[in-house]
Parts: sequence; C-alpha cells; structure tokens
Amino acid sequence: MGSKVISSAKEFYNILRSLQDEESNKPCIYEEDIQMLKMNGDRIPVLNMYCGNQPVFICEKAVPKINEPDDQQMSETSNCTDDDDADDNALQRELGPQPLTIMKARQLLSWYTLSQNANVSGVDNNPALHPLWVRCDMSDPARTTWFGAETVCTGNKVSGVKLYSVTCKGSTVGKKSLITLDKLKQEHKKRQPSSSMAIKGSARFSLFGSTVVENTLIESQSSVTVDFKWSHVESILETPPLSSTATLNIKVSSGDMRSPMYEMYRELEFLQTLADGLRTGETEWMEPLESTSAVNLTKAFLEELQGTAKTLQDQAPKTTEPTKTKSETDTPIFNSFLERGDLDFVEQLWVRMRKSVTSYQDIGDCLKLVTEALRYGDIKPWIHRDSSSSLSKLILQSYHQQIDHVSLTGVTPVHMLLEMGLDKMRKDYINYLIGEELTTLNHLCYYLSTEVDLQEQVIRLRKLHHLLEIIVTCRTFLGLPYDRLFLLTQSCLQHYKTFPYNEEHEFKLQIKPALISHFYQKEQPVVWEAEVSSGHGPREVRTSIQLSDRPLVDHVIFETDYPNETVNGDSEDPAFFSTMVCCSLVNFA
Repeated sequence: MGSKVISSAKEFYNILRSLQDEESNKPCIYEEDIQMLKMNGDRIPVLNMYCGNQPVFICEKAVPKINEPDDQQMSETSNCTDDDDADDNALQRELGPQPLTIMKARQLLSWYTLSQNANVSGVDNNPALHPLWVRCDMSDPARTTWFGAETVCTGNKVSGVKLYSVTCKGSTVGKKSLITLDKLKQEHKKRQPSSSMAIKGSARFSLFGSTVVENTLIESQSSVTVDFKWSHVESILETPPLSSTATLNIKVSSGDMRSPMYEMYRELEFLQTLADGLRTGETEWMEPLESTSAVNLTKAFLEELQGTAKTLQDQAPKTTEPTKTKSETDTPIFNSFLERGDLDFVEQLWVRMRKSVTSYQDIGDCLKLVTEALRYGDIKPWIHRDSSSSLSKLILQSYHQQIDHVSLTGVTPVHMLLEMGLDKMRKDYINYLIGEELTTLNHLCYYLSTEVDLQEQVIRLRKLHHLLEIIVTCRTFLGLPYDRLFLLTQSCLQHYKTFPYNEEHEFKLQIKPALISHFYQKEQPVVWEAEVSSGHGPREVRTSIQLSDRPLVDHVIFETDYPNETVNGDSEDPAFFSTMVCCSLVNFA
C-alpha cells in the first residue's frame, strides 16, 4: 500500500515538474477529470496575499469533453498536448472554474507533500515545486474552498511544507456575526503554539468607479481604490489609522462621459478613425457634430479670413469656432484644463473638419479649397513656428509665393488631415502638462516625435491622452496636491515609454491617508483583513480573516442570511463575506 502511494506521489511530481519547466501556460489534464494550470498567484484574489505574482499550480475539476460517442477516450495518465478544443474552451468560460471533492484535494496535497520529502523511502532529493493550490467544493463541516501547499527550503534542500486551508462563510449582516480578534488568535495558536505573535491590518476602499443612483448601478470601467496597511489592529473592521501606509490603485478607461477629458476623447476617436482607415482601407465615419457640410464650413472660414464676411449670416459660421466646445461639453473644468486660445489656422481648420467630415471626398474637397486659396494668395494665415504638418509647410511656402504641387488624390488628403490632428492634439497636451509644471519637454520627446510613422504617432498620442485621463481624474475627483500629481505623471510617462497601451493597467501612487481621509473614514471597505503571524522568513506562519463585499472565491455559490431586497447601503449594518486562511508548518527534519 505504501509503495503504491509513493509511486502515485512520484507520478504526480513528474507531471508538475514537467508543467513547471514548460514555457507555455497551457492547462494539463490529469486522470481525465483534473485540470492543472500554471499561473501567477496574484490573478486569484484569495491567493494574492500569500503568493503574490509568483507562479503557482492550480488544480481544479476539468470540464467534461464534448466528444462524439465513438471518440477514443483519453488515457488515465496526464495529457499535456497543445491541442485546443474550441467547444471545451467555450464550455469552460460558461461554467467557470469547477472544484474538486475535499477527499480528492487532500489526496493531491498528500502526494505533493510526499514527493517533496527526501526522508520518505524511494523519494529522491527532488528540486522544489511551485506552490500547489486545489479548488475544493466546500462539502466538509469547515466549508473549505481551497487547500494549498508550499515548500519551505533551507538552502537548496526542501526542509518542510506549509499547508493552507481557506474556509468561507456566506454574506452576513452585523459585526456580532463576525469572528473576534481573540478567536482569530486562538485559531492561530492551534497550529502555531508560539507566545510571540504580531497582528497586522489591511483594507481596500473604493474612491471612484461604478456608482449606485436610485438603486440602479451605473457601471464604470474606471476605478480608483486605495490600499491601507497598518500594525496593532485593535478591533475587527476598524478604520485604518492615519499612520497607515496608503497606496492608490488607479485604472482609468478613456471615454467616460463623466470625465473632463470626454470632448478631447471624441477628438482623439476621430483621429483614430483616420488612422484606422489608412491602415485597413475601410473607414467607419463618426456621426458629424455639425449640421453644415465640411466644404461649406471651410469656405466660410476662408471667406472670414479674407475679410469678406459682412452680414450676420456670413458671421454665423463663427459659432463653429473652438469656443463652442464650452456649450457642447458643458464642462467648465475641461475648458479651464485644456482649451487653448492660441489655435493657429491649421488647428482651427482641423476643429471644423473633424466635426463635419463624413467621407474621403469631403477631406479632399476641403483641402483643395485651402491649397487654391494659398496658391492664389487669397489668404495669408498664421501658424505656429513649430508646426510640422504637410499643410503647415505649404503655408510657409506661400509666404514666398512658392508652393509645391500636391496631388490631392488617393490617401494623401487623409495623411494631411491626420497630421493636422496629431499636431493640434500634441500641442493641447503639452499646453496642459507644461503649463501645470508636471513635466518638461525633454521628458515628452518620446511622445512628440514625428520621426516615427503616422500609426506609431497615433499610438503614442493615445498613451499621452490616457496619461492625462489619469492625471485629470486624480486632480478633479480626488483633489490630489501638486507633488502627488507630479510623481504620478513621471510614473506614467516612464511606464508608457516601455509598455504598450493598456487601459487595464493599474498605476500605483503612494499617498498620505490624511489627503483622502474624507473619502474613506465614513465609508465601508471593499475588503478588510486582519492577519496574525509568528515565526520569521520562510518559516513564518500566518492566519488571516478577510471580510469583503463580494465573494473572494468564484467556484462555489454562497448563501446569505438577509432578504434579497437588502443590499449594502440600504441598512446601517453592511453585509460581508468572510474568508479565513489558516496555515500549518510541517517539518521534514
């Protein structure tokens, strides 16, 4: 019997070792009904604090294969092939992760532990494996949702294993139903009878994101949360003291209609439409913001410059100048932040065209009117000295009555209009960032370069726009002071020099709790945690309780002890899900 167990442990070890050595993270099927994955621990909320971003193995129940009756069944050993089954993947997404039975989970953990113990007969001194975590079905009295195991090493030798259990309770209302600090300490002493214990607290609050208005949830892809950490916890759900360390987690999605940057976002979207059309050959034109056609707006603009507009009707097109942005957005904050009063001829032309153009023909006709007016000397417009668009160069040439011939056919007009938009929007962003003393031109060189192709220029402009969305959100809605905004700007600028555009990325910023105390001191946390610990280094053992407004485990269904119509915010006592993580240290020596 013992030899069979050791043989199973060896086989299990070899499969995990093979999965650990593979560069890909494709799942591996074991014994037909067990799926094993390799991923970073921070992708699973309940494991994040114990594993961070280190690789871990996840064991869960495999989704049943969608096979024809006469299909050959899989062997009872591991199957780590690279074949992808689209039907099975779709079923996995629909069902979500599935747990194993408590008995099976314990068997897998015992094999993991035996395979790491060099003192067991027939087991070699194997290299350490990544931590193993097994999803459980909560069928035991303790309601266990996860079992975990992690090796403890002395030098290069595995000297023990930490065993974890995660137990959960459904949502309950009121502090009286929650565990006390004394009981948490007692739970810790059961597994680690040490007189020396430390207790730390952590909490996360949501400062900005989805909101509930009249019992209706208004979803937002943007979120700003703050993580607190402090020592000397005195009571469950205590408010983080002002001596805590606090870190903002900022994730901003462009296009939020609540943002002061919304009008700028619409402008960037039109610019992106032009860039996509050049890349793919197909363009989905945005709904025009002006009822007057692009050609008529351009004609009126040129006539205005020639000084021929004498009647009120002739002067009417003036309402299409950038000042209209104020009535369109009705957002004074936006105007004070980003609107410039020094738009040159090319920038004013861009403003008119981007609100009215609906076809390639529109672009060509408008630019033809402008180039003819320049060629015949009908207009002598002024432009910024550092303007770099093709049209700006033609204007400079017109000052000397020497204009190059430009064939306004094919994609050339689109190129010219895209350059005009890039030039204008770059100046808008510079105006804000330099004007607010958040950076210098030297730090913006990467984002302002015209040496790269137009598609890359658009990508870099989107990065710059996303940076401003983040800064303006933190300034407008959180009221952060200059020194924090300056640090955040530098962090974002540095990040986007290396990494691709990604609205899902969370930017971090250290702040003093006092700066945002009015946001969180009367609010309920999203997650609150107390952790008791003893021991040091790799032999440290921790026991924690996490209280959250939603389950931290996604593979089981939780019951609640309050009526369906009761939700957080409708009663004085908030409802929390409880998640307890207990740890035991097993020494091999």
